[in-house]
Amino acid sequence: QRQQSLWSLQNAQSAVGVRFVWLKSSVCEKIMELLGQNKIDHHQRQVVILSQDSFYKVLTAEQKAKALKGQFNFDHPDAFDNELIKQTLRQILQGETVQIPVYDFVTHSRKEEFITVYPADVVLFEGILMFYSQEIRDLFQMKLFVDTDPDTRLSRRVLRDIGERGRELEQVLAQYITFVKPAFEEFCLPTKKYADVIIPRGADNLVAINLIVQHIQDILNGGPSKRHNGCTNGHSTPRQRRTSESSSRPH
Repeated sequence: QRQQSLWSLQNAQSAVGVRFVWLKSSVCEKIMELLGQNKIDHHQRQVVILSQDSFYKVLTAEQKAKALKGQFNFDHPDAFDNELIKQTLRQILQGETVQIPVYDFVTHSRKEEFITVYPADVVLFEGILMFYSQEIRDLFQMKLFVDTDPDTRLSRRVLRDIGERGRELEQVLAQYITFVKPAFEEFCLPTKKYADVIIPRGADNLVAINLIVQHIQDILNGGPSKRHNGCTNGHSTPRQRRTSESSSRPH
């Protein structure tokens, strides 16, 4: 049997998880790279990444109109489909293959397809507000808070929103001042107290990341961490053999 672990990684912007862990996306990617998991076929990966950004709620016509003008608050806890997040995490804990929504940040809507995520030993779950809900927070075995400089967060957001999401600079800055910064201070920063580990400087902190990588490696190798931690909430489920092809599936 394989024990599953949920880790959560939360950033001063965005966390790891079937040992669930909560992390920032750049930190998750660095961990996957150092573990060599990013070069492994999706069917056979022992470590997978999920993002809270995949679980934005479906917007009403009025909300979508506001979003297109940069007037909708995507950094508020109510913007996320927490029921779907809880359902998905519980399915993962049961060793099930799950279907993850794909969110289109240009049109502000869910695409009519899903990403198939197969059972794994460790799930890294990254997102800005993964610690906000106690029900979700309690599912994670390890909670990591990535503490990043405010100027760095802003510059990365500007580059991402302009380069990847087709936003105008003026709109990005207005949204940051109106929604992002206040939401961070009200909803994200106070949850830092729930973190088991705080990582300054994000993906640049190689000392911290290497320690996390070693801990995950111990779990994958059946070392002390795995034996002592077990599975989230004390449950242990066998990892199912994956035989179907990785694919996106329509609604």
